[in-house]
Amino acid sequence: MIASSIFLAPGAWQIILIVVVVLLLFGGKKIPELMRGLGSGIKEFKDASKEEEGTTSTEKEK
Repeated sequence: MIASSIFLAPGAWQIILIVVVVLLLFGGKKIPELMRGLGSGIKEFKDASKEEEGTTSTEKEK
């Protein structure tokens, strides 16, 4: 049980290693573009979920 929780929680060295690998794979110039795209995707998802909540609440009122 303890061994499985060790693998689930990344430590400082694992996070540093992941950051280094991402920098090597994508390069410093490409990362801001990727983050911008990720942010716009999350924003669109939130907007779509709010629209869905609005349509379900209006359907319940009818």
